[in-house]
Amino acid sequence: MCIFCEREDAQMQFEVTMFLVALMSSMASLPLLAAYPERPIRMIVPSAAGGQPDTNSRLVAAELGKQIGQQVVVDNRPGASSAIGFDAVAKAQPDGYTIGYGGFPLATNPSLLAKVPYDVNRDFRMVILTNISPNVIAITPALPVNAVPELIAYAKRNPDQLLFGSSGSGGTMHLSMELFKLLTGTRMVHVPYKGMQQVITEIIGGRLHILSDNVTSVLPHITSGRLRALGVTGPRRIPLAPDIPTVAEAGVPGYEITAWGGYMAPANTPSAIVTRLNAELNKVIASPAIRERWLALGIEPVGGTPERFAAHVRTETAKWTDVIKRAGIKGD
Repeated sequence: MCIFCEREDAQMQFEVTMFLVALMSSMASLPLLAAYPERPIRMIVPSAAGGQPDTNSRLVAAELGKQIGQQVVVDNRPGASSAIGFDAVAKAQPDGYTIGYGGFPLATNPSLLAKVPYDVNRDFRMVILTNISPNVIAITPALPVNAVPELIAYAKRNPDQLLFGSSGSGGTMHLSMELFKLLTGTRMVHVPYKGMQQVITEIIGGRLHILSDNVTSVLPHITSGRLRALGVTGPRRIPLAPDIPTVAEAGVPGYEITAWGGYMAPANTPSAIVTRLNAELNKVIASPAIRERWLALGIEPVGGTPERFAAHVRTETAKWTDVIKRAGIKGD
C-alpha cells in the first residue's frame, strides 16, 4: 500500500475540486457581467455641489457613462462630515447600481464624530482609489520666515502666537498643521472658519499667519506674492509648482498628508460587478479627458485594485486616529 500515493491522489482530487469550483463560480458570473449595467448607475457624493469631490465625480461620471453606455447620475448628499452620504451608500441595494465617493473623512470620522451610523469595514466594498492631492503650506509675507526650518524656529520662540486657519475641524487643512505641530514640537493656534475663502482673505490681510490649502486655491496668490509657499504636504513635488519642496524634504522627515478620493459600493455587491467597475474606472482615470484635467488642477490620478484602496483606508484610519487622539481634536 502506497501511503504517499494516496496522499498525492487526495491532494490532486482537492486541487481539481477547487479548480472546478472556481471555474463554475466564474461561469456563473458571466451572465451577470454580460447584462450589467442595464440601467443608469447612481453615484452618491457626500458633499455639496461645486466642491472638489463633486467636480471630480461629475468628470468621472460623464466619462464612465460613455464607456458603459449608461448614464451615471451624481446624487449629492452633504452633511455631517460626509457621514450622511456614506450612510446612504451603506444602506443602498448591493446590486451595482449605487456607488459612492469615499474620501478623507472615511478615515477620520470614527475619531471625530460621537456616533457614526456605518462601519467602514462592515458596510462597504472598496472599488478603486482614484486620486490624491496635496496641500501647500503657505504664510503671510509679513512673517519673517522663508523656509520650513525658519518657521519651526520662529514658532518655538513664539509659542501659541502663530495662528493658522482652516475651513473646519478635522479636514486636511486642519490636520496638516496638527501633524506639523506634533512632528516639530511647536505650538500654534487653530482658527476655524466657515469657508476657505475667508481664510485666504484673512491671511492676505495679515490677520492670520499660516494656512494649508489645495494647490489651485493658493497658487495664484503665491505667484502674485500675496502668500509665501513653504512646502507641499504630499510625498513628492508637484508639476504645477516644481520649485516648492515637500515639507518632508524641507526639514520634517515623515511628514505627509494628502486629500484623497475613490469609489466604493455597498458591502454585499457581487465580486463580478466590483471587478467590472474597478476595470472601467481604471480606464476612466487613465483617459486623457480625466488625467490631463486633474494634473492641471494639482490632482494625481492613482488607480489600482480594490484591495489597494481598502489597504489605503486602513492605513489612513490608523494614522489619523492617532493624530486626532494625540492632538485632542473634536469634530465641529
